Amino acid sequence: MPFLGQDWRSPGWSWIKTEDGWKRCESCSQKLERENQYNINHNIILNSEDEEIFNNEECEYTSKKRKKDHFRNDTDTQCFYREKWIYVHKESTRERHGYCTLGEAFNRLDFSSAIQDTRRFNYVVKLLQLIAKSQLTSLSGVAQKNYFNILDKIVQKVLSDHQNPRLIKDLLQDLSSTLCILIRGVGKSVLVGNINIWICRLETILTWQQQLQNLQMTKQVNNGLTLSDLPLHMLNNILYRFSDGWDIITLGQVTPTLYMLSEDRQLWKKLCQYHFAEKQFCRHLILSEKGHIEWKLMYFALLKYYPTKEQYGDTLHFCRHCSILFWKDYHLALLFKDSGHPCTATDPDSCFTPVSPQHFIDLFKF
Repeated sequence: MPFLGQDWRSPGWSWIKTEDGWKRCESCSQKLERENQYNINHNIILNSEDEEIFNNEECEYTSKKRKKDHFRNDTDTQCFYREKWIYVHKESTRERHGYCTLGEAFNRLDFSSAIQDTRRFNYVVKLLQLIAKSQLTSLSGVAQKNYFNILDKIVQKVLSDHQNPRLIKDLLQDLSSTLCILIRGVGKSVLVGNINIWICRLETILTWQQQLQNLQMTKQVNNGLTLSDLPLHMLNNILYRFSDGWDIITLGQVTPTLYMLSEDRQLWKKLCQYHFAEKQFCRHLILSEKGHIEWKLMYFALLKYYPTKEQYGDTLHFCRHCSILFWKDYHLALLFKDSGHPCTATDPDSCFTPVSPQHFIDLFKF
């Protein structure tokens, strides 16, 4: 089949089947150009009498226009992709020019659907947090827009289901701190886009933080079996499966029984041994008056010096044979032996490597 694009190396145009036949899908840039044709040029319609009025209202008009362009995130202007895999190429060849950037990978991979999956939610949030800390200025304009659109979906999801609010608060705090530094240093740092757009984004982040701060958990009325009705050994088993100390403390605030179980020294000892090496927590020993090790205090003290082990229900995978980054669907893999991407290896599973959020960013450092 011949290529339909202007360049024979391009992937061609996108087509959609309608009742009248196949029609070519218009890109976002073509739609914006067509909309701009209907905009009236203010310099043409202004006469000498109106020129003074326009100059007085120019700043207000510009500010309103920037806000209108920023908040205009309807489905026609969003650039979301639904791809499950992308080819990661770091150099140009005769067949393929250019290379895959972090912004392009963020645009094309289906992060919008991934946040709806409980197993992938924490992974996407951590990735957004790392991008906010160090890679925000490397994103293109479209990637930045998709970044904030996905962030908006995450915030709205948390506000509706009341799950993982602490993770989103930490993400928004890091993002607002980064934006404040970048906005103050305009001219010294590279910011893609108008400064008014970034100020509007910062205002939006502050609004989200206020909404999460005012979030109140509604008490569910349930006449069936509750968490308090479980035996002590089952409650203790649940606590031992937590890998985050803050989650243990939060659960301990529910009932006096859970508080008693959450203060178990053996529980915090296992948590310290899971996240930190023996040499690390031996350097920061905290002893009680009786000479016992305060494992709970040690855990939070070690958090200030060393990173914890990351644990996710599902992550992106990288195929070393094909150099492809992809989401692996375990249901399709079991039913149809689908590897998640068109792999040509004899044993595809042996070529797959889980990709941590930091590894995802490192893939695009050239």
